[in-house]
Amino acid sequence: MDLSRLQQQLQQPNLAPVESWNPTFCGDLPLRIDVDGNWYYQDSKIERLALVTLFAKVLLRQGQEYFLQTPVEKVRIQVADVPFLVTQSQWQQGAAGPELWLTTNLGDAVPLSADYPLVLQAFAGQALPYLQLWRGLSARLHRNLYYQLLQESDLQEECTQASKVHIRSTLQSAGQVFLLAEESTLATAADT
Repeated sequence: MDLSRLQQQLQQPNLAPVESWNPTFCGDLPLRIDVDGNWYYQDSKIERLALVTLFAKVLLRQGQEYFLQTPVEKVRIQVADVPFLVTQSQWQQGAAGPELWLTTNLGDAVPLSADYPLVLQAFAGQALPYLQLWRGLSARLHRNLYYQLLQESDLQEECTQASKVHIRSTLQSAGQVFLLAEESTLATAADT
C-alpha cells in the first residue's frame, strides 16, 4: 500500500466508524510519529496539517501497536510514545461545574472528564499525565502546558509514619478529581 492510495480512500465521504471496519492487514507502512507528535513518511516530515489530520482520523491502537485502518486495508505504523500532544487548555462552565477543555496538537478538544481522564504513565524516567482519548489512543501533556496546569492545581501534602512526605497535585474538572502529579520524598527536619 502506498500513501497516495491510502489518502484517496480516506477522502471518501460518509465513512463508517473505524471500529466497525474489518479490513485485511496489509503490512507495515513506513510512517512514524516521533515523541513530539510529528509525523514522518519514509523519514520525511509531513508538513501538511490537513494530511496528518486525515490520517489521524483512522488511527487506532490495538495492544501496543498502532494502525491506520480504512474499510479495505489496515497498515501498521510506528509511534515513539503516543501520537498526540495536548498543547492548550481552557476552562469552561459545564453541567457538573467547571470543565477543563484540553486541545491536542491536531486541534481536537475534549473536556477532562470520566470519558477523557488523565492517567500517569512513565516517560523519560518520570511519571507524566496522559489524556486518554478514543480507540485506545492517548495524548501526553506538552511540557509548557503541564507546568501551567501544575500552577493551577490543588496541592496536598501528607506525612506518613515512615518519615515520608507524599505530595499530590490534582485538578477538578466535570465534577471529578484527576491526578496531575505525585511524589514521595523523605521528610527533612524542616518538614517534621
